[in-house]
Amino acid sequence: MIRAVGLTAILLGAVACEDPTKDKAKATVTEATKPAPQAEAPAAAAAEELAIDAQASKIEFVGSKVTGKHEGSFPGFTGKIAFSADKLEASKIDVTIDMTSLKTDDDKLTGHLKTADFFDTEKFPKATFVSTSIKPGGASGATHTVEGTLELHGVKKTISFPATVNAAADAVTAKSEFSINRKDFGINYPGKTDDLIRDDVLIKLDIRAPRKKS
Repeated sequence: MIRAVGLTAILLGAVACEDPTKDKAKATVTEATKPAPQAEAPAAAAAEELAIDAQASKIEFVGSKVTGKHEGSFPGFTGKIAFSADKLEASKIDVTIDMTSLKTDDDKLTGHLKTADFFDTEKFPKATFVSTSIKPGGASGATHTVEGTLELHGVKKTISFPATVNAAADAVTAKSEFSINRKDFGINYPGKTDDLIRDDVLIKLDIRAPRKKS
């Protein structure tokens, strides 16, 4: 019996999936706080209201367990950027995700992720993110650090992550890869005892908001 258990452990170790969050920036997640009053009201008033193009943008994730990983996305989302051309850091991002639009690389998994074991999309059909600050510089060579309030699975937290933001004449874009701990948002399903699900999930963002032609 002991030999069999040892052999199982060796085999699991041999086929163990490498953690996709390895070497990726880890988001800072803390209890949600009320945002400080905006100090730059004139800049906000002059901001361009840009709609995020969901067809040209992506909100994706990679989850993993001992024996493998799965990729997923939320194709249904809306959002806007109050863009300050004079000072990018005075801009604000607001995104609402339709959690029922969840898709993965496995139909059975997609259905399971929508249940109360994970996202419970019937009870929590939407997730939201509203930025509270955008600061220059970020981990892993990112141009900025974005902080804001993320409400996911009925849990509201303050989250901070690195992003590469670019403001061009035709569009404002933002790209980021970072990990979050799903348990911070009350998603605690462990998985099978011999195939445990990792707590950290890789988030991949690729956002594009076209600017109006002058």
